[in-house]
Amino acid sequence: MSEQLIISVSGLRGIVGENLTASVAADYGCAFGSFLQSLGPSTEDAATVCIGRDSRTSGQMLASAVTAGLCATGIHVVDLGLVTTPSVAIMAKELRCSGGVVITASHNPIQYNGIKLLLGSGIAPSAEQAAQIKQRFLDKSFAMADSPHCGRVSCNNQADTFHIAKILAIVDKQAVAARKCKVVLDSVNGAGGRITKKLLAELGCEVVAINDEASGLFAHSPEPIARNLQGLCEAVKTNQADIGFAQDPDADRLAIVDETGTYIGEEYTLALAAKHVLSERTGKIATNLSTSRMVDDIAGQSGGEVIRTAVGEANVAHAMLEHDCVIGGEGNGGVIDLRVGLVRDSLVGIAHVLQLTAETGKTISQLAGQIGRYHMTKEKFAAEPAQVEQILNLAKETFAGAKLDTTDGCRFDFEDGWLHLRASNTEPVMRVIVEAKDQPTAESYLDRFRTARTRLLG
Repeated sequence: MSEQLIISVSGLRGIVGENLTASVAADYGCAFGSFLQSLGPSTEDAATVCIGRDSRTSGQMLASAVTAGLCATGIHVVDLGLVTTPSVAIMAKELRCSGGVVITASHNPIQYNGIKLLLGSGIAPSAEQAAQIKQRFLDKSFAMADSPHCGRVSCNNQADTFHIAKILAIVDKQAVAARKCKVVLDSVNGAGGRITKKLLAELGCEVVAINDEASGLFAHSPEPIARNLQGLCEAVKTNQADIGFAQDPDADRLAIVDETGTYIGEEYTLALAAKHVLSERTGKIATNLSTSRMVDDIAGQSGGEVIRTAVGEANVAHAMLEHDCVIGGEGNGGVIDLRVGLVRDSLVGIAHVLQLTAETGKTISQLAGQIGRYHMTKEKFAAEPAQVEQILNLAKETFAGAKLDTTDGCRFDFEDGWLHLRASNTEPVMRVIVEAKDQPTAESYLDRFRTARTRLLG
């Protein structure tokens, strides 16, 4: 195998046919089923898991394998079909399941797929729970059911309906519809196109949909970052649209293009959503250590507070519950609103941003301009697990005078910016993110790190 399976708080990811096979998926299903059975019954439907998948062509194969593993441990399975990740989280709670499974590799390239796990509340397992499931998988410590007690499979096609209803309950439908926004939607041939077009129609928007067929054959690299969204930028200009929205394949992340066809980026998704929510409700925001200081500025203007966590939506969601946050999410375009669900949700982001434009009468470029801009650079580089600690120690030496947070890798805070270095939960890489008021300052910190890393790794 050229790469190892990645098993983390974000679930399991691998390369289909290389290290992620049907037998691996079945074992992971057995591990999750055994873990859920070990918790004991908590509701009358405690032995049920709902499962959904994004549009990747390997999804049906892996969903079938995971289903087999769950049923083998006595877990009943509700097949939701091709749906978004936040839809599965909502249905896990609505159907009173003991858990949920999403077959998705999120923003990873097409050769990848993955298995994302959720608890019955719709939240991802905690780091401790994820470690228990991982150990069961590695040890093949499965509690197998005998023939009469194997799980059964049923189907449910109501995920879109429940999800849209949750969104409409937190937005002023009439106010948004009165704005009559023209929206270009790029769903990258993933799971988001169908449900998002329905939501936008409910909100009175005129929709120009591109890459909306759920073929799983991505029209461009699926991560919703600037270099992958030139087609969306052009479509916004050509169609004279008010806004462009880009989703990743499982529709938990959202990036925004303004009315001029300019990519404003994923960091503004949470910032704009927070700006809307905090205009109506005073409270706390939860986000991770890699998210822009824009949210701190927005919270400061409204008398709010920002709670910082390790990267990973489960960490953010747990902090939101603990601190009763009114909004939360991550700078990768993920917005969490507890009134809807406990995972990142691009539809939540869309609803908040559209209502903000409706209530203020301002364009996206004007709203982004009001928030202001920091310069952020995100890079990633290959690093073997054995090298991670060496690199982190090197960074500590390089930035010895900075304020250090080791909650997740190392975050170094300076008076005029910050740098966050950590191992990825979803790829065999390390990520380095730096933010400052201007590009030269950001580049200076990044250059210092690059120079030191080159001395270590060559």
